[in-house]
Amino acid sequence: MSEFYQISASIVCYNESLEILKKTVNSFLKTPLKKKLFLIDNSTSNKLQRHFISDEIEYIFTGKNLGFGKAHNFILDKITTDFHLILNPDVIFDADTIPVLIAQLSVEKQVSFVTPKVLNTDGQLQFVCRKQPTFFDLINRKLLFSRKLLSKNEYRKQNLEKMFYPEFIHGCFMLFKTADFKKLQGFDERYFLYMEDADICRNILKINKRILYFPSVQITHQHQKGSSKSIKLFFYHLSSAIKYFLKWGF
Repeated sequence: MSEFYQISASIVCYNESLEILKKTVNSFLKTPLKKKLFLIDNSTSNKLQRHFISDEIEYIFTGKNLGFGKAHNFILDKITTDFHLILNPDVIFDADTIPVLIAQLSVEKQVSFVTPKVLNTDGQLQFVCRKQPTFFDLINRKLLFSRKLLSKNEYRKQNLEKMFYPEFIHGCFMLFKTADFKKLQGFDERYFLYMEDADICRNILKINKRILYFPSVQITHQHQKGSSKSIKLFFYHLSSAIKYFLKWGF
């Protein structure tokens, strides 16, 4: 980008609901900062393009499904901002959300990215803060052998109205310091879908940085839970889990 932008964001799309995606894009465009949105479309056609024509949007049609991490990494060389937002296509938030988070992130010298409080569409809290996953944790999330273990792994006994530094944050809204995101070389592209957020959190800890949960502002996430509904997505999740544990250990 030749022009200076204070904040950039990337959204990866794959056959998204146009109605939901428009709400997400509009949330970002309402942010009162100089900004640029990269809309990276992995869909089978570029029909989304005509709906998102703006000087603040760069639409990129990849021509094939690159996967989540590789598509976000597609614009690594294009981002020159101080802050870069990894944004899911099903999230809505107020105009002041990003400025508040940037203000906090700016004073947190050891923090690579920040995530706000995340709510379901019914207003219930999403437990996006997690302990680093183990193989048994993932099985327990599917089959629920132990509610106590699930509670522990989601910091449910923590005061989630106060900021803290979890081991891993589920990545629907990750506001990075761009320099750190680039230092990490973005996401590990071996994961086609799922586990790339857990992996990048491990990499952040590996370089002695931290991640921040900051619940003073909130977003709404229409969480799809695709791997619980689709056998194809379940196998993507399983494949990514195997790659994750082979890399980091069980």
